[in-house]
Formats: sequence, C-alpha cells, structure tokens
Amino acid sequence: MKYAIAIDIGGTNTRVALVDENYHITDRQQFATDSENPDNTLGTIADIINSYDRDIVGVGMSCPGPLDLIEGKILTPPNIRGKWHGFYVAKELEKLIGKPVYLENDANLAGLAEAVIGEGKDCRIVQFLTISTGVGAGFIIDKKIYQGAHGFANEVENSIMIQDGPSHGSIIPGGIEAISSGTAITQRALKAGLEVKHAGEVNDLAKAGNEAAIGIMNDAKNYLANFIAFIYNFADPDIVILGGSVALKIDGFVEEVEALVKQKTYDFMKDLIKVRKTTLSEDSGLLGAACLAFSKA
Repeated sequence: MKYAIAIDIGGTNTRVALVDENYHITDRQQFATDSENPDNTLGTIADIINSYDRDIVGVGMSCPGPLDLIEGKILTPPNIRGKWHGFYVAKELEKLIGKPVYLENDANLAGLAEAVIGEGKDCRIVQFLTISTGVGAGFIIDKKIYQGAHGFANEVENSIMIQDGPSHGSIIPGGIEAISSGTAITQRALKAGLEVKHAGEVNDLAKAGNEAAIGIMNDAKNYLANFIAFIYNFADPDIVILGGSVALKIDGFVEEVEALVKQKTYDFMKDLIKVRKTTLSEDSGLLGAACLAFSKA
C-alpha cells in the first residue's frame, strides 16, 4: 500500500494527515502554527512525517494565500507574517524530509478532491466554489488543477460584480467576496442595524420578513448566480460544486442559486447547468492534497 502526506497550514493550526491510496485518512495530527516563524512549523511537520514507517510517494500542502504556485512560495497572506512572507515553503520542507512537496491553495485542493472522489468524479471539467468566511475557487480539468499562466487562476474574490459596491478588508469594492461570503452578509447586516452574529441569522431574519435582511440575502444569491452564469458562459463546466458554511448551512441556498443561474443563460444550456452542494467533509482540502501527491507520483 502506498501513502501520501496531506498538510494544511493555517493561520492558527496546522494539520498533517497520512492518506492511503484508497483515500482513507489513517492518521492525523494537529498543532498550533507559529504565525511568525516558518522554521518551527516546518520542523514539527518534518518530525511527524519522518515518524511514519510507510511507503510515502509525496506530499501535498495548502497554505494561506496569496501564493506563487509556480515557485512554491508564500507571498503576503495576512494571517501568517514575518519570515513566512516570501518563504519557499515547498523547497524548504523537501530539504527536511527528502520527498517531493507540492504547494497549492486550499480551494484548488478541495476542487481536486471533488473531481477525483466527490460530486465531480464522473465529470471532465469541475468548478468548485467555497462560500464561507471568504469566496475561494478551484477549476479542475481532467482531474488536474488549472493554475493559469502565473499560478493565479481562480483567485476570484476580487471579481467585481457591483461598481462602487460594498467592501471589507482588502476586497475591492463590489468584489464577489464582499457580497456573497458569510463575512459580507454579516457585515452588511450589522451596518444596516441588525443584531446578528453570522450569515445564518441574517437568513433567519429574511425568512421572518425583515426587509434589510431580505435585500442582503437576495444580493448574495443573485450576484453569486451572476458569477456562476458567467463561468458557464465562459468555461462551460460539467458541474459547479459549492462548499463552505453559507452553502452548506443555509437551507435552500444552493438550490435557489441554481435556479437563478438557469435564468441567466441561454435556453439551450439550462438542462446542462448543475450547481450542487459538496458531499465531502471538512477534510476535502486534506484529501485533495493527497490527490495531488498521488497524481504527481
């Protein structure tokens, strides 16, 4: 039996998993990320990997973005800082473990897992979108991640949907993340004077007839549908798969978005449009990292 290592470096915690060739996670470990010094985090990762007495073919790794996927380098993510910025994380880990390491962003890896073992496993062209704290994306063609010319393909969060529209953090005003993400829904509700803690509560108020909440939720669904319709018109995927807390926890969200997408495309395309909810667990990123390592091997 061959194995792959899957790594998810987050701003708070790092996860390391041993995954067999049937995509079963046989061991997983988690520890706090040193958000200032990558050497400490990579040292712990290397100790875990070197403790496994298995035939390991390679390592798939996700890190907070933005990333230079061509060079395997971390650029300027806000939640890890200091020596992490400009750090060639893949090459440095390879030195410690003597095995190939492949860096990808988390949404690309989740998309790859969907295409290999998830809702898109019978499809050639799979678009994955996570609608959660932010909006992330991964585009998969024939079980391979499409990175683009410079490794920045599917960095969709700043795709402008409304001129001079809402914004938060570093998102350009009117970007899709500033309209349809859980953070955006919540922040827009707070600015409207609603007492809410998360997007689900905004949706509850909308269902109860609150006009401000209705407008915010309608925007989130409509502009996301506009964005997905554009993807269909431009790239013609077999399926669009939605993950993340907004898509998974708000009843009817995915179904309503699919119905809206069908209103925004040619009639002859309507029967081809499939917007589906992910059936993979929160481990989709780890499974995708394993998929990447096995595919490279």
